[in-house]
Amino acid sequence: MNEGMSEIDAEVTSQRYNIIAMAIFVTSRFICTYFLKYINAGALLGILATVGTVLTLGVIFIDGRMGLYCLVAISACMSLMFPTIYGIALQGLGDDAKFGAAGLIMAILGGSVLPPFQASIIDQQTLFGMPAVNISFILPLFCFLVIIVYGYRTYKRTK
Repeated sequence: MNEGMSEIDAEVTSQRYNIIAMAIFVTSRFICTYFLKYINAGALLGILATVGTVLTLGVIFIDGRMGLYCLVAISACMSLMFPTIYGIALQGLGDDAKFGAAGLIMAILGGSVLPPFQASIIDQQTLFGMPAVNISFILPLFCFLVIIVYGYRTYKRTK
């Protein structure tokens, strides 16, 4: 709406970007799965998380359409993260794999805690002289940083 659109036009446009993000997510899943044949899973996870971190910084610090493009592009980075983390975490558990898998599924439920925190940041309207919606992406940024460490440690362990 900052670009002169009516509210309904802005809503329709945002829905189109959401559909594009989902298409990028699915396409990237296939492409990244192909790359797993040639790249260590931990290394690919670290690469995707690093690119996701850079794009998240773009969402935080770049206003307008370029920030929106960064947000949409993050979908490509997240496409392979959960299945890769899941596979790495269960590797070598043997009989304990069922228990480990249950713990990982519960961790997904734990991830439902972050959206309300992000929403509470957004509700502040403005923080540090910037739109609070941009600042709220510090939470996903932190998550990407944790995944970078996880991917790096996995890569070093399997190297």
